[in-house]
Amino acid sequence: MSDITKQTFEKNIPSWLTFLLATACGIIVANLYYAQPLVGVISSSIGLSANSSGFIVTLTQIGYVVGLLFIVPLGDILENRKLVVSSLLITAVALIITAMSKQTLLFLAASFVIGLGSVATQVLVPFASYLASDSSRGRVVGNVMSGLLLGIMLSRPLSSLVADFFGWHAIFILSAIAIIILAIVLAKVLPTRKPSTDTHYLALLFSMWHLLRTTPILRRRAAYHACVFASFSLFWTTVPQLLTSSMFHFSQKEVALFALVGVAGAVAAPIAGRIADRGLTRPATGIALLTVVISLLLPLIIQTSSPIGIAVLVVSSLLLDAGVSANLVLGQREIFSLSPEIRSRLNGLFMAIFFFGGAIGSAIGGWAYAEGGWSTALWIGITFPIISLLYFTTEKK
Repeated sequence: MSDITKQTFEKNIPSWLTFLLATACGIIVANLYYAQPLVGVISSSIGLSANSSGFIVTLTQIGYVVGLLFIVPLGDILENRKLVVSSLLITAVALIITAMSKQTLLFLAASFVIGLGSVATQVLVPFASYLASDSSRGRVVGNVMSGLLLGIMLSRPLSSLVADFFGWHAIFILSAIAIIILAIVLAKVLPTRKPSTDTHYLALLFSMWHLLRTTPILRRRAAYHACVFASFSLFWTTVPQLLTSSMFHFSQKEVALFALVGVAGAVAAPIAGRIADRGLTRPATGIALLTVVISLLLPLIIQTSSPIGIAVLVVSSLLLDAGVSANLVLGQREIFSLSPEIRSRLNGLFMAIFFFGGAIGSAIGGWAYAEGGWSTALWIGITFPIISLLYFTTEKK
């Protein structure tokens, strides 16, 4: 791609490229969550105990965290397009192994690698912010993140539907095909972006601790979202088990329809981006965190197997997804307003911290539900956003 085209992109990112990046992020990040509504059936198939079922999702998220810390920073020193395509090819291989695996250790190892390669999304998001102008950065990041969040939310109903018709293995095969096609498309259409820094990789990694220590906004926004994402992961790891239990008797198809409703929450992402561009990040953050608390409080107060109980869970899922979506975009908008030269490392740290929170939420959720049921899982889940809300009150105006 010519230098003129690259300069044009940097001044005003085309709508088609924003759409492509949003779609790519959605397709890639969905791999982290395909197994979430299927933990029960996958655990039975590969011989994993009910108490340990949460690790199916947790290991993928841990792989993602490792990738965020050790692969995403490469976006500050390596050509971004090649880095993205290489990560996607690794992900495709891991997906094929997962689909064919019948052994616990092999499945879990492949799940870890899926998370590792899926960090391509977090090279693409700073890439979009790099191409956008200062005045439109919140809108562009919000639009790209809405694609990512739609991928997270659509992954659950899609995997449930595919598993209902073709078995759980099929979703991983279909995803591998989609990832390979995506890698080919991105290799052809993405502009090249070779960072100007000549920093060595080890120096880059060591600099991340310095960035974490000297960037208060990074620590604060990462803490906010680690807490709400822990609740998000806990809820979506346990609610499919609740819905398929004797309380509701949902089929995988009905679980898919339930999860599909939560997709509407992704609309909060571009709205939050526009609000942030207007300088209203702080009040919007308070509303987002409070929304997450309310989303978990509702099913704690109202627990019934009647249609009212299902309606409460639907409203809860909508509020949860909206609050988490908005808070994520608000956090990234703040971080991407900092120096472009360190943007990949800042984003990698931010995402690593909050996905670690998500991994904790998934693991605790599976254990809490198996040991104490839905109420126990919810009581644990609601403590996380309450902590973030209390921390938010210490933020200076």
